[in-house]
Amino acid sequence: MESVWPALLLSLKVAGLATAIDLVLGVAVGWLLARRRFPGREFLDTVLTLPMVLPPTVLGYYLLVLIGRRGWLGGWLHDTFGINLIFTWQGAVIAASVVAFPLVFKPARAAFEAVDGQLEQAARILGMKEAAVFFRITLPLAWRGIMAGLLLAFARALGEFGATLMVAGSIPGKTQTLSIAIYEAVQAGQDDTANLLVLITSIVCVAVLLSAGKLAPGRIAHR
Repeated sequence: MESVWPALLLSLKVAGLATAIDLVLGVAVGWLLARRRFPGREFLDTVLTLPMVLPPTVLGYYLLVLIGRRGWLGGWLHDTFGINLIFTWQGAVIAASVVAFPLVFKPARAAFEAVDGQLEQAARILGMKEAAVFFRITLPLAWRGIMAGLLLAFARALGEFGATLMVAGSIPGKTQTLSIAIYEAVQAGQDDTANLLVLITSIVCVAVLLSAGKLAPGRIAHR
C-alpha cells in the first residue's frame, strides 16, 4: 500500500506537465492549421493525429529511437549536456505529451475554425495587432473547445501505460505511474493495492470526462 501515493503524485505531476506542454504546442499548431493555408497542411494534420491510432508501444519505440542515447536527439543531449531522458520521470512526461497531443490539437483546430473570421478582421480594421486579435478575440471565443481537449488530454496522460513503460520503465517512487503500478500490483497478486489504484484512476477519469462534456457538449475529441 505504501506505493499508492508516490505513484499517484508522480502520475499527477507527469499528467500536469504533459498537459501544459500540449497546451502550448497544441494551441499553436491548431491555430496554424486553422488559419493558414500551405502545401502539405492536411498531411501534417494526419501525421500529428497518428498518436491517437498508433499502438502506444510503437510510439514508445519511436521515442526510444529519438531520445535514447543512440538516438540523434538523445545522443546529442547526452554528449553535449549530460542529459539522459530514458528511465526518468522527464521521459515519462515526454511520452505522455506525445500520446495526449492530438486530444489538444484536434479540438483546438476545430475551435479556431469555428471562430468567425469577420470578427477578427473587424478587430484588425480597428487597429488591433495580430497578438491582440488572438488573445482578445480568437482565444476567448475558442477557449471552451480548447479546455475540453485539455481535460481529455490530462485524463489520457494520467492513464498512459505502453509508451511510458518503454521510455521511463517502472522504478518505484521515480518512474512508476498509476497505470504501471496497477499492472505491477496485479502481476504480484496484490489485489487490495490494485483495487485502490483502479478506484482512484476511475474517479479522476470520470470527473474529467464529466467536466469535458459540460465544456463541449455534443463534441468529440476528433472529427
